[in-house]
Amino acid sequence: MRNLEVVELTAEEVEAYRLRHLKDLDQRAAAKKMATSPSTYQRILYAASEKIASALTEGKAIKILKK
Repeated sequence: MRNLEVVELTAEEVEAYRLRHLKDLDQRAAAKKMATSPSTYQRILYAASEKIASALTEGKAIKILKK
């Protein structure tokens, strides 16, 4: 594990991903839960999805950053 490249996700990115993929909320409902605009929520979710996809397909470790 120590030799793996690390992808860092913020707590905000993890929450956006969780709301969409585990709670199955749409963009508006998830944005409301996160107290942000739908467009900002979408940007956060996209960033999280890209990082997670990169980690899974390229064998990278995922590190979740706390606030």
